[in-house]
Amino acid sequence: MKAIQIVDLSGPESALSLADVAEPDPAHPLTPGEGVTIEVHAAGVSFPELLQTRGQYQLKPPLPFIPGSEVGGIVRSAPATAGVKVGDRVAAFCGLGGFAETAVAPEFFTFPLPAALDFAQGAGLILNYHTAYFALAMRGRLKEGETVLVHGAAGGVGTAALQVARGLGAKTIAVVSSDEKERIAKQAGAEHVVRSDGPWKDEAKEISGGGVDVVLDPVGGDRFTDSLRSLRENGRVIVVGFTGGSIPEVKVNRLLLNNTEIVGAGWGHWAMTHPDACREIGAMLHGMIEAGFVRPIVGQRFPLERASEALQLLERREAVGKVVLDVR
Repeated sequence: MKAIQIVDLSGPESALSLADVAEPDPAHPLTPGEGVTIEVHAAGVSFPELLQTRGQYQLKPPLPFIPGSEVGGIVRSAPATAGVKVGDRVAAFCGLGGFAETAVAPEFFTFPLPAALDFAQGAGLILNYHTAYFALAMRGRLKEGETVLVHGAAGGVGTAALQVARGLGAKTIAVVSSDEKERIAKQAGAEHVVRSDGPWKDEAKEISGGGVDVVLDPVGGDRFTDSLRSLRENGRVIVVGFTGGSIPEVKVNRLLLNNTEIVGAGWGHWAMTHPDACREIGAMLHGMIEAGFVRPIVGQRFPLERASEALQLLERREAVGKVVLDVR
């Protein structure tokens, strides 16, 4: 089969190579037991793959290896315990191996793909939407009627967070950096949009009537202090990642002023060790899909052999919605 491998750690411009490799073993490398073997039609492109091209991600397989954590495709084989069967259209989180014509995913991370979604949308359904639900509902305790501010709101995690927040009955404010990203954020369900290079903190406080309840931040960087300042009493900032490149430092006395919180939402390792919870999140998101709240927004699309360009797009922070590789 054809696959993209990371052959060295020189970065997205040169670390990737298209190769003919053997079909994967159905025993999934990251979890015990037989996994679900999937004929991949589309693969999601995410920030972890960008980090892996430089050896900067916590998961460091020996070189060469096939990156790619999520796919949309058709089941070729599945264990009897799986909730899917041969021939089913599925969305799956494989952790590694997704940038290939065939991939293997744990059975608890393989979900039927609703008819309303195509394979490219399936390739954007697990990583971002499970992260958004875990961060907002489980870690951030977002309640119906509360207001959530989303940084990086036109990216994969940002658009997912806007849709999940609406599905939970919350009000949404998106922070974006351009007209095009504002269009994407509104398409994802943002009720209000503010600009990252403007007085977004003050605008968010005015829109929300004194401060937002939750800030979801996958960006980090120098805007973090203003995120804290944008909160109302008992507000929460949820830290999801640092796509902006720098990890902020906080003077914790700021948390005393309005009894606010900084909450970490590290989904990846948690998900691999809580399979039943992953199934429950999948069921909750299925309900949001059926209700029309969740519709992954696919942005730029590339053929498999141009995976390097897709990752460079992420590095330049020019991606909108979910970047996808069309494998078949």
